[in-house]
Amino acid sequence: MQAFTVHKGLVAPMDRANVDTDMIIPKQFLKSIKRSGFGVNLFDELRYEDEGFPGQDCSKRPLNKEFVLNQPRYQGVSVLIARQNFGCGSSREHAPWALDDFGFRCVIAPSFADIFYNNCFKNGILPITLSDEQVDQLFSDVEANEGYQLEINLEREVVVKPNGDELPFSIDAFRRHCLLNGLDDIGLTLQDADKIRAFEQGYQANNPWLFAGN
Repeated sequence: MQAFTVHKGLVAPMDRANVDTDMIIPKQFLKSIKRSGFGVNLFDELRYEDEGFPGQDCSKRPLNKEFVLNQPRYQGVSVLIARQNFGCGSSREHAPWALDDFGFRCVIAPSFADIFYNNCFKNGILPITLSDEQVDQLFSDVEANEGYQLEINLEREVVVKPNGDELPFSIDAFRRHCLLNGLDDIGLTLQDADKIRAFEQGYQANNPWLFAGN
């Protein structure tokens, strides 16, 4: 998993509350368990004017020109600001997969659905909770300034605005450690690979009859 320490990126606004995981990545695209390839269908029902289906050539689909991610000023975004209860609905891990595959490293909102929030950390995305007032100001700043960027410093736990103002946030210490070091569940387990290997060898030596014929 890609580590997250300090990231500076272009910001896009998703100005709606209760964006659920089916809106993030519609159910018809959940047929793969690979973590890649979902970015072209991120917010599919909002990005395109036709109905999407797996295996479709999205480069030839009609775009909804009013949707934020289709607008020229937001090409190359990596930070998303959103409203309350982002990521609600079903628990599909494909939602952070799609956000990551599109290029998002951070989502900022006043609140997140619990399962989506947890899944973000397991997939290298930093979800940041700020107050409604702070998020409102970020929406205003983004609208007023084309090319608006934020610096996200996980080590210091601050969002740094272009004028130097800092917005502190708080992340659970364990989650922060894992994200700073690029450790997902598999990575955490592999930190104890030597101990696991020693246990397996010892167990086999003490119980050879269980492994006879192997």
